[in-house]
Amino acid sequence: MKTPTIQERESRFLSASVELRAADEADKPSKVFGYAAKFDRTSGNLGSEDYQFFEVIKPGAFDDVLKDDVRALLNHESSAILARSKGGEGSLEIGVDATGLWYEFEAPDTQVGRDLVTSLERGDIDQSSFSFQVDRDGQDWQETSEGDGPNIVTRTINKVKRLFDVSPVTYPAYPDATVALRSLEQFKEESAQPKPDEPTQDQLSEVSDWAARFGS
Repeated sequence: MKTPTIQERESRFLSASVELRAADEADKPSKVFGYAAKFDRTSGNLGSEDYQFFEVIKPGAFDDVLKDDVRALLNHESSAILARSKGGEGSLEIGVDATGLWYEFEAPDTQVGRDLVTSLERGDIDQSSFSFQVDRDGQDWQETSEGDGPNIVTRTINKVKRLFDVSPVTYPAYPDATVALRSLEQFKEESAQPKPDEPTQDQLSEVSDWAARFGS
């Protein structure tokens, strides 16, 4: 199965939770804990009704990027910085468990930090997201169809090449899939091309015409 090359930054808004936790000590700020991604959860349909496109993230996908320079941002906004982990050190803690990619940080005493705490307390924000990059070797694609049903393409992400940020987000939808949809179009185009040893329709027509003219 051909695999499109993906070299761009992608973001996903998933049904991954974020919550406010009490501080370890009374004089410490509250802690924000969330899952930026969950393993083996099928995404919503990123494609169309006739050509459906889903994604799944496998355990181990983030193992090589936990020491990346990763920010915690509100809604992926670079100006809304909440915490940072660089080489595994800093105000942001990230890790993986059986559920998925988790993160934790103390809410900063900044405007964006105070706004986030208020939104979490009110329940206005309760979902998470992440921005990442994956290369050709870190993904598998599979296409299936049954009868007259729609074509279903599943992209399985096995290895993330770069983790940029983890973010509490306002909208728990799955709208930011522009890069993935471009790769889906590439996948469809490459899948439609004949294999090297497979004759094209024009070649088959030429053989048929030759046989009709010269065959006995």
